[in-house]
Amino acid sequence: MPSNRPLCTGIPLAARRVCVAPMLNRTDRHFRYLMRQITRTALLYTELVSAAAITRGRQTWMLKYHPIEHPVAIQFGGNTPESLAECARIAADYGFDEVNLNVGCPSPRIAFGARLMAHPDLVARCVEAMTKAVAIPVTVKHRIGIEPHCGYRELHHFVTTVAQSGCKIFIVHARKAWLNGLSPRRNRSLPPLDHTMVHRLKTDKPELTIITNGGITSLAEGSAHMECVDGVMIGRAAYQSPYLLADVDRLFGCETECPPSRHQVVVRMCEYLIRESAAGTPSARILRHMHGIFHGQPGARLWRHHLAKAMSAPENTTCCKILQEEGRHL
Repeated sequence: MPSNRPLCTGIPLAARRVCVAPMLNRTDRHFRYLMRQITRTALLYTELVSAAAITRGRQTWMLKYHPIEHPVAIQFGGNTPESLAECARIAADYGFDEVNLNVGCPSPRIAFGARLMAHPDLVARCVEAMTKAVAIPVTVKHRIGIEPHCGYRELHHFVTTVAQSGCKIFIVHARKAWLNGLSPRRNRSLPPLDHTMVHRLKTDKPELTIITNGGITSLAEGSAHMECVDGVMIGRAAYQSPYLLADVDRLFGCETECPPSRHQVVVRMCEYLIRESAAGTPSARILRHMHGIFHGQPGARLWRHHLAKAMSAPENTTCCKILQEEGRHL
């Protein structure tokens, strides 16, 4: 069973117990702000950010975040040590708490992601360059394997090689990646989960921090995994039902008070919407993340109806009035 010793990083162990996974077109700064109204403990991740785009001066808007988001990590995708080291320095200058390297994306259109698992020495060089560039933690998120390199021996070799470069924290998506024949979307669900491989990895590598990811849909399920690993990362379930993480602070943090109600979360997000709109942010960019606040509750469908109505409101004050009034009755 993992110990409760503090990690030698700037992020407390409690924050690594439950992490919200990086999700493309999902975990932008507005969604992360929403999650911070629900949990102050969980570690939040940005969307995948292309290292090449950042070093060429593009997509710098993806580096923007609100101070309330801390602890917050940024995930980069790339395969060049020099480029990734520069991105790590930029991220540290922006104040991110962690830099994560994507070695799990199965898209055939990119030269990084899961395909890098076949090149552990290259990943090690990338991680070494990044760790030398910054004082904040550099972590790796990867799969349990890629076809045809998908046995436990290959997984163990990959982690051992990368750990020697200075990485001490590994987030493991407990699915193989099929780079040929499956789309990235199907790769998120079709390859069967095998969390036992991740559990075994922690047993064999007790000196490392091992986080398991994939198919976790409740905190109870996550707690069960924590008997074998250091923490869990929750992705789609957290996006579809953000309030799923409402008890994270009490279970894994130091909070003793009850979490805010769903209606209180709606009120806070309306206040945020007004501020952001005044700065030029279209309201739809914020409201689209709020569909799941009442997920699984009576009236959830009605909430989504009122949300659509609010999104078409001509003024943001009217939009917020609709949401606060309707949310109060659910």
